[in-house]
Amino acid sequence: MKSIFGITVGLVLSIAILGVLVSCTSSESVKNIAEPKVGIANVPAAPTPIASPDKVKLALDWFPNSNHLGLYIAEEKGYFAAENLEVEIYTPSDPSTVLATVASRSDDFGMNYQPDVLLARGEGVPVVSILGMVQHPLNSLMTLKASTLDSPADLEGKKVGYPAIPWNEHALDSMLKADGLKGLEDIELVNVGWELGSSLMSERVSAIIGAYFTHESISLENEGYPVNVLRMEEWGVPDYYELVMVTSEQYLSENPGIVERFTRAVRKGYEEAIRDPQAGVDILVKYAPEIDEKIDRPGADLLQQLWKDDEGKFGRQNRDKWVGFAEWMQENGLLSEDVDANKAFTDEYSSK
Repeated sequence: MKSIFGITVGLVLSIAILGVLVSCTSSESVKNIAEPKVGIANVPAAPTPIASPDKVKLALDWFPNSNHLGLYIAEEKGYFAAENLEVEIYTPSDPSTVLATVASRSDDFGMNYQPDVLLARGEGVPVVSILGMVQHPLNSLMTLKASTLDSPADLEGKKVGYPAIPWNEHALDSMLKADGLKGLEDIELVNVGWELGSSLMSERVSAIIGAYFTHESISLENEGYPVNVLRMEEWGVPDYYELVMVTSEQYLSENPGIVERFTRAVRKGYEEAIRDPQAGVDILVKYAPEIDEKIDRPGADLLQQLWKDDEGKFGRQNRDKWVGFAEWMQENGLLSEDVDANKAFTDEYSSK
């Protein structure tokens, strides 16, 4: 009994001591939790909330094609997303309304043409160009190679088709005069609407003006009708930006940060397109599988050089092109004398 009692007492004492130790340890643990050491940050900072992306609408000048590669690259590669932008790229049912919808704020940005921007400003439409997308005219005079009509002067007495765009008439007039003719009076101008290629192939006309040499000339050659391309700026028409990115004066004033982020993403997209235009077409096909790759792939190779200025930079705009072309338009009665071309563009966003 004594032996059992001694063991029992020993066990009781051991349990009591263990209980005290556990109690002390637990108290110390609670104390350590309740009273953190001074100078040690034990509570993590709350995460910074992520702002919702800014949503913007971009209206294209036409159906998706090689001119738009950089936009789809920026979307595919996440350059818009990296700028916290959600960009809706779409083709309006009537692309001729782009400047009006941008001015009215129905669209935030739009792709359009330098001559049209100047004409719109002459009518009081407050749009401004923020990037020079294509540095030189794409609109050109074309003749069939089989015709041996190699210069504007060769068109004397011939029919020339055009899409009834008034300023195209004046461009043709300047080209003819630059090559020694009197002007439009030496040719017969024919309104063929947008049947430019077919009217040339059928020889309804001997030449066409109003067609892009990065599209129609390729299409014609694919059909077995290679053409001579007479570029406007080489025959008396001042150099100008064919395609530009526009926004409204109000949007630019109220949202300079969004404009800066948007143009930065667009520039990154086009810089990639310049480095590898065919990879850009691969991306374009994902977004617009209906494109004609037999036109847009060679078109992208032609545009590779036209997307950059003499220093190899994308997006830049300079005063000489804007003022020079505006003066030509004014001399031809196309533009009011009080239109200030300096206010039609800004080069602030070509490098930010």
